[in-house]
Amino acid sequence: MSSLKVFDKTGAAKGEVKISDDLLTLTRGTQALKDVVVAYRNAGRGGNASTKNKSAVAGTGAKPWAQKGTGRARAGYKQSPIWRGGGVAFGPHPRSYEQKVNRKTAQLAFRRAASEKIADGGLRVIDGIEFEESKTKYAVSFLKSLEVTGPVLLVLAKAHIPTALAVRNLKRVEIVEVSSLNTYQLLRYPTVLIDKDAVPALEGRLGKESEGAA
Repeated sequence: MSSLKVFDKTGAAKGEVKISDDLLTLTRGTQALKDVVVAYRNAGRGGNASTKNKSAVAGTGAKPWAQKGTGRARAGYKQSPIWRGGGVAFGPHPRSYEQKVNRKTAQLAFRRAASEKIADGGLRVIDGIEFEESKTKYAVSFLKSLEVTGPVLLVLAKAHIPTALAVRNLKRVEIVEVSSLNTYQLLRYPTVLIDKDAVPALEGRLGKESEGAA
């Protein structure tokens, strides 16, 4: 069993929670991590770069000058890619960068990322992250009490509007529901603060990979 200390909003210890080692994966899944992160980042690409080829450039079909007798190189049309203002040869066109990742690969990657975060102490359990009022000063005081200075991810059991509003003005702070937590977020943030009420849901997601492999 892996033990995680539980802290309150002031940073004081309030016991611990245990996560079964059967739910953790630390010996495989590195390739799955790469595949999922690359697919996630590619999905965020616009893919809207566009250029005109010679057939899309407006212009006449007449030859710029006679084929022979001018002493100049022959030219057939002004839309040629070798001319300024002409078309672009092999230029980019709108496309989708989306990559398919199968379900088991995604589950393995999530399990490996979460396991590493638990093993290296980057995941901290907080007894009650939610704030009663949507004021930034409460979020600042909360992070200061926990001695969190770098980028941090807050994981809640369910959406809580006042808490989301309290942290939205803070740089390098993101908030997410445990059901929407993804592999990229676990890898991106060195510190992850998870609400104690969200831990059972996290354990449920960690258990899905082993269920699917059975």
